[in-house]
Amino acid sequence: MTGSLRMVTYNIHKGVQGMGPQRRLAIHDLAQAVMGFDADLVALQEVRAFHHREARFFPHWPAQPQADFLAPPGYTAIYRSNAITRHGEHGNALLSRWPVTAHQHEDMSDHRFEQRGLLHCELAWGTHQLHVVVVHLGLIRASRQRQVAHIIGFVEREVPSDQPLLVAGDFNDWGLSSTQALASVGLHSLDAGRHPTFPARLPLVQLDHVYARGLRASSVEVPRGAAWWRMSDHLPLIMTLDLA
Repeated sequence: MTGSLRMVTYNIHKGVQGMGPQRRLAIHDLAQAVMGFDADLVALQEVRAFHHREARFFPHWPAQPQADFLAPPGYTAIYRSNAITRHGEHGNALLSRWPVTAHQHEDMSDHRFEQRGLLHCELAWGTHQLHVVVVHLGLIRASRQRQVAHIIGFVEREVPSDQPLLVAGDFNDWGLSSTQALASVGLHSLDAGRHPTFPARLPLVQLDHVYARGLRASSVEVPRGAAWWRMSDHLPLIMTLDLA
């Protein structure tokens, strides 16, 4: 029998806080935070597989890709790159306590100044096939609207309508337009917009969401405090869900 599912979505800001020579490595604190979530699924955005400049700057930069470094023992880490930069790259990841049976990446870049993508994973959750899509949408409103339409088209094409689905990540949406568009295809979030996650020091708006189809959210939590804003400019969003 399948019980409740605990899911987190978290933009980790590439494991580094601050700018210039004053920047601080946060990836080790993030690893402790991920362990403490005790979640079944952790969707991560702004994750690095490598960055040559930061690896030279920080003596304790992990030798592993960040997704592997952050995965607690027994979890599977799935990572795909979205953006190539001068010294490295970054993308989305899913850390799963459940077996991952398949995964794929699809480019969602809307223009050449922002490289974006979605990560789709299929999981064996008890007797159910569970689909998880991890996204990080663009900064420009029109781009986000087209990217949400891309997500909807991807879901219609790749995810059977009778299988549970989660779409999680940083939507960069200061309103509810993404929430309303996704609701049109049966994807819903509990109290969307009422759980501010950004900026972490003084959260004003909910940029981070977990939308569900075939599952019902029973609780949402956003931890706050200095320990969290010292790790990322976003706060994690933690959701508990059950089969609908």
